Amino acid sequence: MSVNRVRVKRVFDLVAGSILSLACCPVAALVAVAVRIMLGRPVIFSHERTGLHGEQFQCYKFRTMTNACDEHARLLPDGERMTRLGERLRRFSLDELPQFWNVLKGDMSLVGPRPLLPEYMPRYTPSQRRRHEVKPGITGWAQVNGRNSLTWEQKFELDVWYVDHLTLRLDFKILWMTLLKVVCGEGVSQQGHATMPKFMGSRACCFDVTASANRDIGQQRRSLDETT
Repeated sequence: MSVNRVRVKRVFDLVAGSILSLACCPVAALVAVAVRIMLGRPVIFSHERTGLHGEQFQCYKFRTMTNACDEHARLLPDGERMTRLGERLRRFSLDELPQFWNVLKGDMSLVGPRPLLPEYMPRYTPSQRRRHEVKPGITGWAQVNGRNSLTWEQKFELDVWYVDHLTLRLDFKILWMTLLKVVCGEGVSQQGHATMPKFMGSRACCFDVTASANRDIGQQRRSLDETT
């Protein structure tokens, strides 16, 4: 991405991020009170994620799970720790509101591939690793085209497509589509999982995408090309 495009995107993040942060303050305050009452402290937690060029940073979210452990002091699976409040927050992406702070700090962008665990870095194919050529985002092309209902390989392919086609116009389109998706609460989890199973690597170092999935992604590409 060119230097000028990076600067324009950063200015957009600062201006739009500031406006959205202020607009969401009342909602964030209500969420914080609800989490404090239902789950206790901490209300906001941070976890390490991988950002631009593989650099690690602390990503912030509202808590949605308990810290329940088994007899060996190991955390229980997500599905057993997820609370009813957490399910509602995740359904409407309200748990992501603290990430506006990450955007203002410069760790993240409003739009980009979602930040993932550092342990995934060695598991990426060279093509999948290209998702780190841009800053991670609160929302992204993969999120508005299936979110967690996609396979990891489908999500990575959409992430790399975004890297290759990034424009401010595309960011506006994704933000608008995100609003519609959040209202509908679509694609929050994969079948049989509370959120998304861990990425363990692609078989044979290539994308494990079915023919039908490829057709879906191709249709999404053509749809965007027709509207841009």
